[in-house]
This record gives sequence, structure tokens and C-alpha cells, in this order.
Amino acid sequence: MITLIFATNNQHKVEEIQSVIGNVIKVMSLKEAGIDIDIPEPYPTLPENATAKSRTIHQMTGKNCFSEDTGLEVDALNGEPGVRSARYAGEDRAFEKNIEKLLSKLENEPNRDARFRTVISLILDEKEYFFEGVCEGKIISTAMGKNGFGYDPVFIPEGSDKTFAEMTLEEKNLFSHRKKAVDKLIQFLQQSYGEN
Repeated sequence: MITLIFATNNQHKVEEIQSVIGNVIKVMSLKEAGIDIDIPEPYPTLPENATAKSRTIHQMTGKNCFSEDTGLEVDALNGEPGVRSARYAGEDRAFEKNIEKLLSKLENEPNRDARFRTVISLILDEKEYFFEGVCEGKIISTAMGKNGFGYDPVFIPEGSDKTFAEMTLEEKNLFSHRKKAVDKLIQFLQQSYGEN
């Protein structure tokens, strides 16, 4: 089995990705790899931030690794919060405040179209590869549900009447932007290494 270090400190993301990958790949969090750093995400695009994280970990460990950067893009806000999604209302990454800021900016706005976009940067045998997943949906005006994390309580994916936060992880994976990107990553690894 291939082991990949996942360049994140977000345990929710580790669990979500491991649930998609199953036993095809062993995903090791930074904590499990004994790495305790917070990698900055200073760039204006998701691919650049994803690259910064995977390259940092690869330089530190010399091992195969991947990272992802995800943004919520809201049409009425010209793509905001985008790369600033986690720090939209400040550097403390408080998602209650982020949601509050988003909903206040969308007050009286009829266009609620939005999408989650995930970009994965994989460094495998010294080469970098990118995989992207997108989930279209809408922002609702009141938070619903207790599951998930981030903007999940206010985002309803296209084709559903539930927010991500009202879904189980299995339900969320039917729509998830992160799952779509991870599926492409798995397909690539299976082609590279065979089914085992």
C-alpha cells in the first residue's frame, strides 16, 4: 500500500479523504508524521497555495505527499471568499464568524449561486501533479445542520435539498468537491502503481 503524507493540520479533512480513499492508500496526517508546523497560504490562487504546502512537506521529509486547498466561490461576491475562505473574517479561522460575514454580505442578494473548488497538489517521485474537483450549489440564509465543518451549514449542493452539514459523510461524498478531486488522484495512482 502506498503511504502519502497529507500536508494538513485539519483532522476533518484527513477523515474525509481517508473515507474516500478507503484502503487504497494510507493517508498520514502531519501529526502522525511527527510534523508540527502551520504552513502559510499567502498566494492568490488555490493551485499556488496547494503547491506551497506539498513542496514544504516534501522538502522537509523527502517523501511522497499531497496537499489540497479549497475555496468557496460565491458568484454575487465576485468569487469571494475564494482562497481566503478559512480566514474570511480574520486570521483565527473561526467559521462561525466566516459564515456570519458571508451571510451579511449576501443579505438581500437574490443570486445565491456558489461552488466549492478543491485543488490537490501531489508530489510523487519528485514530480508534481494537480487534480481539481468542483461542487456547484447555493448559499442559504440560515445555517442548518451540525455535521461537517467550514461553510457546510450554509451550502446546499446542486441536486440535494440538504446542506452539507445535514448530511452524513457518505451522503456528502456523493456531491463533494474534495471527493471528486480525490477520485482523480486515486485513479492516477492506480494507473501509476497498478490496482495494488
